[in-house]
Amino acid sequence: MNDTPTRESAPPAIELNTLRWSDPLRWLRLGARDFARCPGIGLFYGSCFTAMGWALLKVFERAPAYVLALSAGFLLAGPVVCLGLYRASQSLERGEQPDLGDSLLAWDTRTGTLAIFAFVLLVLEMLWGRAALVIFAVSFDGMPDFKGSILALFDPENLGFIAAYLAIGGVFAGLIFAISVVAMPMILDRPVDAISAALTSLRLVVTQPGVMLLWGALITLLVVLAMLPWFAGLLVVGPVLGHASWHAYRSAVKA
Repeated sequence: MNDTPTRESAPPAIELNTLRWSDPLRWLRLGARDFARCPGIGLFYGSCFTAMGWALLKVFERAPAYVLALSAGFLLAGPVVCLGLYRASQSLERGEQPDLGDSLLAWDTRTGTLAIFAFVLLVLEMLWGRAALVIFAVSFDGMPDFKGSILALFDPENLGFIAAYLAIGGVFAGLIFAISVVAMPMILDRPVDAISAALTSLRLVVTQPGVMLLWGALITLLVVLAMLPWFAGLLVVGPVLGHASWHAYRSAVKA
């Protein structure tokens, strides 16, 4: 009798598709198409993004360090807030008519897994914010008073601060993007745990860095431009990117 314990085989890794350089622009076109097909839902979530921006400016108008850190948090909150947009694109893909109520309850199908992943993003956002405050304190020997003007940060005398802030922000943004670029729509779409979703997203970025770097750059550029006119551009850009992220997942991860 063989008493050697048997080892359970590890579940197979989720397969990925090979992406093309033209795919990010195609995802944006598909996102714009989905927005046009259910504009009411898109404008609802877009208004949420815009309201978040206004709230940040109002509450933290006297604390530019917090404004910068929390504005960067849009990149972290995006995948969570966009759950309803993922659901809308999923419904359109199935030939169904999206419903706002159903999109608002999208989290209800995978509550536990989505909550775990959202908590991880929240922790990373808090660490990012704390790192930003430390950089402010070290660079200016305390928290400076810019009289509510964020533009004052970009004085030539503050080049050291700008370089340090962008460096630490780039590290956090890159990490967030790598683990979440397809994770949230994947969790919504299939029975996968939060760790597997994050690792699949990370594997996609590591194995196809060029296309994913282009996608991340397009997201960053569009979000920054949308923020400039008092966050008003997020009314449209936010939902289009949300829908596009669903198509990025569907294109990158094999069904």
